[in-house]
Amino acid sequence: MEDSATTGRKRVREDHEEEPDVGLPLENQLTFSDTLIALRIMHAQFPKMEKSLRKDNVIRLFKLNTGQDDHAIMFIEDYLNQVESAMKRIKAKGQDDIDVFEWFRSHVLPSKLDASIEHEELCLLLSHGGNVKDDHISLLINAGLLTRQLLDSNSYWFAIPNIGFILKGLSQGRKELISLLNRRKYKEMLLALLEKKRLRLSPLDIRFHLRDLIGSGYLKTVHTPAGLLVKVVKE
Repeated sequence: MEDSATTGRKRVREDHEEEPDVGLPLENQLTFSDTLIALRIMHAQFPKMEKSLRKDNVIRLFKLNTGQDDHAIMFIEDYLNQVESAMKRIKAKGQDDIDVFEWFRSHVLPSKLDASIEHEELCLLLSHGGNVKDDHISLLINAGLLTRQLLDSNSYWFAIPNIGFILKGLSQGRKELISLLNRRKYKEMLLALLEKKRLRLSPLDIRFHLRDLIGSGYLKTVHTPAGLLVKVVKE
């Protein structure tokens, strides 16, 4: 999905850490012997890291509209590039009153680190840049930088522009992978074989979906003499 974003339950690495070799089989990257212990360690450590990085305005957290409790984490530098690109797209359509994008970048994003914002607070922060009108809010929504919350029309989620096809692929890829395993006699498959499969309905690599579904508890791994086995836990 991602422009340095991590979807679903994915976690952010510090910049100074080495990137994993994406060419390695996933089994070689899942070196821990107890999946549950590893996940608990990550769960214990990540909130502290996330809080620090969010406070330092290094990353932003976004609520994803997938029907589940999914979030994306994006480096603020990459998100600011998305804001700039959104502004250029709106300007190319002949819209001249685009100062609101600079107000959004300079006054809203550094001040509001949460995944959502109330209408009144949004207008207050934007007003530090100029006279806020309803059309300004509409521009931000049309650009894909804000979406209205379904249960509260007075609130907005911060959003990532043009993420719709990725969210569709995320949802369909999850279903396709679980369906593939469910068709097996014991709802399981060796990881070495599974990671060679190509999903038809998702643009994301199958290894991404494996990490996603293992991390969220839908799948689990079991060590066997033949190699790491992936099993369905819940559908």
